Amino acid sequence: MIKLENHLGITHISEEFFANLVGRAASECFGVAGLVNSTPYQGLRTMITKSELPDKGVKVHVSGGRLVIDLHIVVTYGMNIAAIVQSIINKVRYTVEDATGMEVAKVNVYVDGMRAE
Repeated sequence: MIKLENHLGITHISEEFFANLVGRAASECFGVAGLVNSTPYQGLRTMITKSELPDKGVKVHVSGGRLVIDLHIVVTYGMNIAAIVQSIINKVRYTVEDATGMEVAKVNVYVDGMRAE
C-alpha cells in the first residue's frame, strides 16, 4: 500500500492500482510493442492465468515520499528508442500525477527487446 496524506486525511492506494495505471499509459505510447515480466512473480502469474495482465513489466515503490516507477518494455524494430523512452517517461509521469496527485520522482525504462511488426 502506498499512503497519501493531505489536509483532508490519509488515502491508501494499492501498488496494483499504480501498476495497472502505468501499464496502460505505457502501452498506449507509439513504438511500444509490449511489456515484459519484470519479476519472477509476474512470470509465474502470467503462466498460471494464461493471459496478459495490465501490470506486466511494471514495478512501483516509494522512496522519500515520492514514487519510483520501473518499466520493462519491448519496442518496435526500426523506431527511435530515445524518443520512445522520452515519450513514455512524460506520459507515465503526467498520468500518475494527474490521477493521484502524488509526485513521481523517477521513471526508469528498461528496453528488454525489439519486435518486428
